[in-house]
Amino acid sequence: MASTESLPLFPLHTVLLPGAALGLRIFERRYLDLVRDCGRNGTGFGVCLILEGGEVGRPATPAAFGTEAVIEDFDTGADGLLALRLRGRRRFHVTRTRVRDNGLVIGDVEWRQPDPDEELQPEHALLGTLLQTMLDHIDGDQAKLSPQLFDNAAWVGWRLAELLPITAEQRLSVLQEDDPHERLDRLLQLIV
Repeated sequence: MASTESLPLFPLHTVLLPGAALGLRIFERRYLDLVRDCGRNGTGFGVCLILEGGEVGRPATPAAFGTEAVIEDFDTGADGLLALRLRGRRRFHVTRTRVRDNGLVIGDVEWRQPDPDEELQPEHALLGTLLQTMLDHIDGDQAKLSPQLFDNAAWVGWRLAELLPITAEQRLSVLQEDDPHERLDRLLQLIV
């Protein structure tokens, strides 16, 4: 059995993917304390899709898979709330949860294996081209990206899952898949 590690969880109505950015406004005491602790310890926290409940108030039931979020930047918004810019890092599987007195959900997690550095297979080459086209239309900053990234199966899969207009549940199914080529197969099925 793989060893587990405790990780504070932040259930949301969205799926954070490895490498993806997420903006978040913090106002509940349990999450302000979480951010303080992460800053002090240089650690991240887990973001999981909410299966049942809401983002505010009573603790929500999180999905069994999520992504570690690291804080890249923070500021105080015009409304006085703490604004965070997060980046998804490692994927995890939650084996058990518990709720602290302050309502913060803590998960015992097993880290998923890092993605292998593998090239796109011929049947997925169109997905790399689609991603390049999408990025050109979004911000035109594609020139700053290494051309090799568009041949990397894992990177192409994560960026497409981030950008395609798919449901949170479909994103979660992509997040649960360990094999980057299987992920691309799922995405291909969703867009044809």
